[in-house]
Amino acid sequence: MENRSYALMTGVFTIALLVAAILVGLWLNRDKNEFAPYEIITTQSIPGLNPQATVRYRGLEVGRVDEIVFDPKVTGQILIRLSVEEGSPITTTTFASLGYQGVTGIAFIQLDDDRTGSPLLRTDPEHVGRIPLRPGLLDQLEKRGLAILDRTEQITARINNLMSDENQRIIIGSFDNISRAAEAYGKIPERLGPTIDKLPRLADKLEQSLTSFDTFADSATSTVRNYDRLATGLQAPDGPLNRLNDAIGSLRGVTSDLESDTLPHLTRMTDEARTALRSVRRTSDALGDRPQSILFGGPNAQPGPGEPGFVAPTK
Repeated sequence: MENRSYALMTGVFTIALLVAAILVGLWLNRDKNEFAPYEIITTQSIPGLNPQATVRYRGLEVGRVDEIVFDPKVTGQILIRLSVEEGSPITTTTFASLGYQGVTGIAFIQLDDDRTGSPLLRTDPEHVGRIPLRPGLLDQLEKRGLAILDRTEQITARINNLMSDENQRIIIGSFDNISRAAEAYGKIPERLGPTIDKLPRLADKLEQSLTSFDTFADSATSTVRNYDRLATGLQAPDGPLNRLNDAIGSLRGVTSDLESDTLPHLTRMTDEARTALRSVRRTSDALGDRPQSILFGGPNAQPGPGEPGFVAPTK
């Protein structure tokens, strides 16, 4: 009977100790922080993200994922409900992206901000604040990879077009032309050989020409000097140019005297000679018409209209 009582007490004590350990563990592990609700609405794929996943703000753990469900209001849209510690700097410019832990493929929510100093994002159970989800590194790599594959396909198609039969014939023809041009270029030194042999003689002739040019230049310099001396002699005070200037001045004086004295007399004499010539001409004309006027004199002048003795002519 005592053995049974001892066994019963031992069992009760063990059970009580186990319950106490569980209660202490629950008490020690209880979450003392207060959390604020947020949600993420996205149409992107979220591979590797599960409930209870970590939420980090710039690398610091600030919460967890509570629930991942489809949006009942919008088909194909996903709701990710978060619990974030109060006091976390979640602002109106905060955005979320998917991060992955090492090579395990386990995803977590990475929060970041475009700028600092933005107003805090308000949230409460009735009006939950929404954080936009941007493509993560794997999404960007996937899009870039697809773009690269598309560009690779385009380049492959262009290479195939470039390597078509017609283009191959053109390329082979180009290589043939280049080969012929190389052969022709190789023959150029042989053709230039005689010309190169003549270069020394040409250089000698050029040197002789330069010597002759130097001699000519010296002669031209001497001639210029002689012209300078001649010009200096001509421009001397008693030189020919000054004498010529004096003669021109004297000639100008004589010309002025002729213009002022002699020319007016000559003009009057010419006018008088003209008047005399006109009188002689009229006399000659009268003698030619009536030679008897020398003996009998000239005829009387006929009276004009209004004068005594005027008779009007009859038809």
